[in-house]
Amino acid sequence: MYDNSKGYWNGKKEKIKQKYPILTDEDLNFHEGKEAEMIEMLGYKLGMTREEMRQTIAAL
Repeated sequence: MYDNSKGYWNGKKEKIKQKYPILTDEDLNFHEGKEAEMIEMLGYKLGMTREEMRQTIAAL
């Protein structure tokens, strides 16, 4: 599942940007303790549920 470490996120961030160019660097900023809010916001922008967004990130 989704790992909350910043190193993990930095690895996924570039892949997400390539797959979804609508997302900005600001959208993808990792803030410790705010992971759930970020996932929810990304899902909202992409028309996905929170769980769909988590699965998409995990699959990249």
